[in-house]
Parts: sequence; structure tokens; C-alpha cells
Amino acid sequence: MVGGKLAGVGGEKLRCAAAPAAAARSRMKLWMVRATTTVLLWTCVVQLTAVGDTWGPRVLKGWPSCITSPDDDAASATLAAARPEPVVDKAVLPPKRIYRNNGYLMVSCNGGLNQMRAAICDMVVIARYLNVTLVVPELDKTSFWNDPSEFQDIFDVEHFITSLRDEVRILRELPPRVKRRVEHGMYHSMPPISWSDISYYHNQILPLIRKYKVLHLNRTDARLANNGLPMEIQKLRCRVNYASLRFTSQIEELGKRVIRILRQNGPFLVLHLRYEMDMLAFSGCTQGCSNEEADDLTRMRYAYPWWKEKIINSELKRKDGLCPLTPEETALVLRALDIDRSMQIYIAAGEIYGGKRRMSALTSAYPNVVRKETLLEPSDLMFFQNHSSQMAALDYLVSLESDIFVPTYDGNMAKVVEGHRRYMGFKKTILLDRKLIVELVDQYNNSSLRWDEFSLMLKAAHANRMGSASKRTVILDRPKEEDYFYANPQECLQDSNLLRTS
Repeated sequence: MVGGKLAGVGGEKLRCAAAPAAAARSRMKLWMVRATTTVLLWTCVVQLTAVGDTWGPRVLKGWPSCITSPDDDAASATLAAARPEPVVDKAVLPPKRIYRNNGYLMVSCNGGLNQMRAAICDMVVIARYLNVTLVVPELDKTSFWNDPSEFQDIFDVEHFITSLRDEVRILRELPPRVKRRVEHGMYHSMPPISWSDISYYHNQILPLIRKYKVLHLNRTDARLANNGLPMEIQKLRCRVNYASLRFTSQIEELGKRVIRILRQNGPFLVLHLRYEMDMLAFSGCTQGCSNEEADDLTRMRYAYPWWKEKIINSELKRKDGLCPLTPEETALVLRALDIDRSMQIYIAAGEIYGGKRRMSALTSAYPNVVRKETLLEPSDLMFFQNHSSQMAALDYLVSLESDIFVPTYDGNMAKVVEGHRRYMGFKKTILLDRKLIVELVDQYNNSSLRWDEFSLMLKAAHANRMGSASKRTVILDRPKEEDYFYANPQECLQDSNLLRTS
């Protein structure tokens, strides 16, 4: 009996001890279930959030809160109905063109921004019609300006590649295997012949690409003819220039800011005043310069071996209309053409040779003369300093949007902007007849002409030189003297289906 009682007492004690342990295990299981559920719920929330802005927010924000009243639900529904759906712009890429690759084309552009811009368009066309792969062009870093900018520092390289994928394959760099061949000197480098038609590239250049697999064209300026090319080639040149060569977002945004500042103060004229030291040294034009300044310009001309013309008669060149107009001559011309004195004059150029002394006649006639440096804070231009091509890109954008564009010399920027403004709807571009102007200016300055006569003659001479529709002049066997394709891309001006960009 005693044994039985002891056994009963022992069993009771065991049952009493086991009860708390079972409760603890139950609580542990409950805690694990809660923890697992919480982790799963948070995982779902994170996954829904990661889906994106298109439907994720609607799923998450559309659920009513536990503490939201029915009135609040109704108000939220009304606001949601009134709120416009976010529009997500997704660029539609053209389909890739599939073709048998004949090799790789590397190009090193030479010259300033706009000379290189036109060359890039030509190189794309050449790569397309030779069925080769183009490597993103290398920009000139050894010219007078010593600009270290790479292609991607000036142009939107991704847009350039993708927007042309239906025409030609473009790579940022050579594939590793091909790159190693180039590093070991297994490629061919040469300058193509200037003003060549497409048959030259098919007959002379394509065999070299097939032989060496990689061809490097080390000069690109004016290497494709202005005229006599198939229509599809001319239109592709336009497509590259006006749709695919987009500046970087940083340059585009700063350009838009300058344009907004100018627009707030009314209409504006962009004066491409090519009166920088390098232009005068290159051209040998010294009108209005002191003897000391003329000597400095001559020394600079001799310092650059690739400027081939050394001995220049400045006066004779000026009378032939081959010199950029001086700031003094430009002021007279603008006044004679009745450009309003209150008009904003934006100077699209580098530092004017002679500084304020040479600019005094222009600023006296037109007090609202501005530059990007006067419209923007120094911090805005900090990253553009010592990068002349990026500065030129800003001027290019402002020039396109101006009410009037007036170049004082027919250099590359003047020509390319002229053509782009024609493409944008024949925006007013005054194409100055410099040979006639210097003749009339000299007659006015020596009192042979009264002001009213001077003004009347200048207006009559420029009535049909305002950038309106015209046909390019073709000069057989003298392509350098004929009208430049990029100044008047007439083949593209009739095609309203071509994408237009500014």
C-alpha cells in the first residue's frame, strides 16, 4: 500500500512537472508561427514594392487602412480617380539590322566640334554602306584648343548607338580578341581621299577592311562628297546629324537654361563673331589690329605646322571677302539692317581678340550684348572650363533657338548651324556677303556713301540671303568651292517623316 501510494505520488509529481514544459513548447511553436508569418508578410511587401511604379503603388496604396473611416475611403477614392496616372516614357528602339560584318572601322576625328560633328555623320554612312562595325569615334585632342573631351563627354553615346541600330552596328570599343590584334599592330591606318563618293569606299576602302579586318581612318574632315550621292545616303547623313547626335543631358539642360534666361527678356539674336585669336592667326586677317597684335598673330600661325598657308596679304584677303568681319564692321551691318537697338545680342564665340577695346563699337550700338559667361554663374560653367568643344556645344544649342542667327564668317559652326536651322523650318539666318560689305563699309567710312545709301544697299543685297529654301550650288571638280551639304541639306528638307529634333 505504501509502495502504491508512493508510486501515485511520484506519478502526480511527474505530471505536474510535465505540464509547464508542454506549455513552454506550445508557446515556442506559436512564437515560431508568428515570426515566420511576419517574415513572409514583409517579403511579400518588399516584392510588391520592387515590381515598380506601374502597378505596385496601386496595389499597396489601394488597400484601405484598418483605422480609416468609410468617409476617408470615399475621399481617397475620389482623389485617386482625379489623380492622373503616371506616364512612363519608354524609348522604342528600332530593330537591329542583321548583316554579315566585313570588319571594324575605327576613326579619329580632326578639327573643332562642328567639323567633327559633320565627320561623324559621314563615318556612320560609310560604315553602313560597307557593312562594317563602327567603333565610337575618337575626338581630336591635339588641335589648337587641346580639348581632352571624349565622345561621351559631349554626345549621348547610348542614344547614338541605339538610335542607329537598324542601320549599323556601333560599339563603344573593339571586342577583346580584336583589340588585342590592334595592340599588336595588326591593323591598317590611313587618311581617306577628300570629297570622295561612295564608290571610292566600296572599291578602295572595303578591300582593305577585308584584308586587315580593322581599318583606322586618321582624318575625317570632308571625306565624303557633297553631291552625286544616292538619296538614301544623304538622308542617313541628316538622320545622324539631327536625330542621333544628341548632346549629353548636362549640356542640354544648361543650354535650355540659357535660352530660358534670354527668352524672359524678349527676342534675341545670336552673333557668331569669329574674331578669336586663333581664327585671325589662321586666316592672316589683321584689320584693325595694332602692329604688335599683327606680329603676335603671325608668330602663332608659324607655330602650328598644320596651318599650311603662312605668307598672307591681309588687305587683299579682306577685299576678296575671305576675312571674318571685325566687331566694328559688324556693328555697322546690324544697324544698317535695322536690327533694333534693344535686341539682345548673344555672342556665340570664344574670347574676342582685343577684348573690350575691340568690342566697344558693338556694345555702344547694342547695349544688351551678353555671353554665356554673363548669363550663368561661374559654378554653372566650372565643369566646362578648358573644354572648348563643350562650350561650343552650349553655343550651338542657343544658336539653334535664336530668333536670328548671324555668322560673321563661314566656318564650320556657321555652316552646320545654318543647315540645322533650315531643317527646323528655315529659321532666319542672315548670310552676310562679306566681299560687298567691306567695299561698302570702306566707302561709308571715307564719306563716299551717306548712311541712308549704305543701309539701303546692304538691305537690298541681303534680301534673299536669309536662310530660305534654295538649291545647293554644284561646281564640278571643285567641291571645296561649292555649297556644303551640311549648310543646305536640301534632300532632307522635303521629308516631313524624318524625326525632327533641336
